[in-house]
Amino acid sequence: MPDKLVECVPNFSEGRNENIINAIRDAIAGVDGVKVLDVDPGADFNRTVYTFVGAPDRVVEGALAGAHEGLKHIDMTQHSGEHPRMGALDICPFIPISGVTMEDCVKLSEQFGERFASELGVPIYLYAEASRKPERYRMPDIRKGEYEALEEKLAQPEWTPDFGKAVFVPRSGATVTGARQFLIAYNVNLATQDKGAANTIAGKLRTSGVPQRDEKGEIIRDDDGKALRIPGRLQGLQGGGMMYNPDIAQVSMNLMDYTVTGMEKAFEEVKQEAEALGVKVTGSELVGLAPKEAFLQAGRFYLPDEEDEATLVATAVERLGLSDLGAFDAKEKIIEYLIQEA
Repeated sequence: MPDKLVECVPNFSEGRNENIINAIRDAIAGVDGVKVLDVDPGADFNRTVYTFVGAPDRVVEGALAGAHEGLKHIDMTQHSGEHPRMGALDICPFIPISGVTMEDCVKLSEQFGERFASELGVPIYLYAEASRKPERYRMPDIRKGEYEALEEKLAQPEWTPDFGKAVFVPRSGATVTGARQFLIAYNVNLATQDKGAANTIAGKLRTSGVPQRDEKGEIIRDDDGKALRIPGRLQGLQGGGMMYNPDIAQVSMNLMDYTVTGMEKAFEEVKQEAEALGVKVTGSELVGLAPKEAFLQAGRFYLPDEEDEATLVATAVERLGLSDLGAFDAKEKIIEYLIQEA
């Protein structure tokens, strides 16, 4: 592997048109010095998550190549899907893998954002470790209201973009970039057509919890007008309810630090809440890739005395029901295995 290795995980608002999905992949892969590890489209979400790695300067070029290609084809005025979104290239994080620091990745995101705004005229926001304002640290806060609220948001001084002009570009929307630790996008599948059940479970578990309400159902606010919240049980977890298809609801989660809340903990907590609602959990879904240690951690949860790596990984796949929605090959979903092969 190169001495310095960075991962980039751009999320594009297109998950149905195979020609467009492949064109973006080919544009990224066509940059010397980068390796596309995974392409994960979702038709109902209408979103595709790309994962690629490379040396720091090469990764920026790969992200820009994908952005140029994606914006040729994606028209946000025609876009709809289950996943929250505000732009054609919705989010583009940079993640340190080896030989680089978080500060290095912050600088890479700034280089990408500045060039993207300059070359394509899209408003760019910085988030996570690259954020310059506290209210822009979390992606859900930046994306609140989604694409439909973007024009009004851009007219507000407090939402002036970090790069580019505060001008609404209907076709492309806006893009968020930044630097973060490895995030695991993980969904637990519910055998129900009720999205509300998934939302209820997510609200009880996610770190931010749910707003407090009075006996009339009105949100309780403090003297400054800020909603008071009932915190959720799990730390480092963002989540909400979505529909995978008309018959399967999902508790869709981002595990911000899998060493604190891993797939196994999220899965078991969702199962507990689902049982209380009379809903069956059928399995789960990993969107994109995850570190090997996340699988080993899950395997040890179910087999505390096991030491064999292959057995632990296989146990995690089986007990989490990761093949519920389709065949699951750990060799294609664990980032260390893919990097080693590449």
